[in-house]
Amino acid sequence: MKRLMTALALFAATPAMAQDKMTVMLDWFMNPDHGPIVIAQEQGYFAEQGLEVEVVAPADPSAPPRLVAAGQADLAVSYQPQLHLQIHEGLPLKRVGTLIATPLNCLLVLKDGPVQTPADLKGRKVGFSVAGVEEAILTTVLGEHGVRLDEIEMINVNFSLSPALMSGQVDAVIGAYRNFELNQMEIEGIEGRCFYLEEEGVPPYDELIYVANPERMDAGRIARFLEATEKATQFIINNPEESWEIFSATSTELQDELNERAWADTLPRFALRPAALDAGRYARFETFLNEAGLIPSVNPVDTIAIDVTAQ
Repeated sequence: MKRLMTALALFAATPAMAQDKMTVMLDWFMNPDHGPIVIAQEQGYFAEQGLEVEVVAPADPSAPPRLVAAGQADLAVSYQPQLHLQIHEGLPLKRVGTLIATPLNCLLVLKDGPVQTPADLKGRKVGFSVAGVEEAILTTVLGEHGVRLDEIEMINVNFSLSPALMSGQVDAVIGAYRNFELNQMEIEGIEGRCFYLEEEGVPPYDELIYVANPERMDAGRIARFLEATEKATQFIINNPEESWEIFSATSTELQDELNERAWADTLPRFALRPAALDAGRYARFETFLNEAGLIPSVNPVDTIAIDVTAQ
C-alpha cells in the first residue's frame, strides 16, 4: 500500500506531456458548417488526442489554402472544386479530410417567381460572386434544360446573393448555400427554391474539405485531428439540441434564428467518416473540370486527395 501511494504521488508530481500544436484556418467566419471543429474543441476531443488546436477565421476568405501552401498553417478548410484548380495552378495542396460531404451550393430562385425550371432562365439574369467553377456548373445545369450559357446574362453581385435575388436585380443566383440563403430568405418573408446541382448533371462533390501541404504535413497529427472531429460529429448527430447549445454558447453572434436553422439543416451533411476518401468522386470532378475547359489536363487522384490514416 505504501509503495502504491508513493507511485501515485510521483505520477501526480510528473508534469503533463506537452500537446502537439496545430493551426486550422477556416474558410470564412465561424458558422454551423464548422460544427465538428467547435464541438471537438469544446468537448475536449482534441485534448484527448494530444492536440492543442488554434482555430483562425481569415480576414480574406481566399487566403487560407495559400497560407497552408506557404507553411503558415497546418490545415485549411476549403472547397473541393477550388482545390482541383489550385493544384493545376501549382499550389502544393492535397485534400486530407472532409468536413461537409455533400454540395451546399445551389441555383436559387424565388419560389413563386417566373423561373420554375432552369429552362426558364433563357434571356434572364443570373447573379454570381466568384467566376470560374460557377460558370462551368451553370453551363452544365442549363445544358440539361437546353439553354446555353450565352443565352443568359451573368451579373457579378459580389456576396449579396440573396439580396440581389429578393430585390429583383437578378432572376436567379448561383453559389447560394442551401443551408443559409434559403433560411435567410424565409426569415425575411420571401420563400426561395433551390435547384440542386447534383440533381442537374453536376458530379457530386465534397463542399468543405481540409487541405494540407503534402511536403510539410504531419500525417499522424492530422489523423488524430480527424479522429477528434469524427467523435465530435457522432456527438452532434446523437445530441443535436445539446450540441447546438454548446456550439452557440461560444459566440453571441451565433445565437440567432438563422444560425439555429442552419445548424439543423447542416447536421445531415457533416462527413461521418472525415478521413475516408471516395477516390471516384475526385476523379469524376477532375474530368468534369477538364471537359469544361477549366483545367488543361486530368491529374491522378493521388495528386489531389489522400487518406492520411493509410499513410
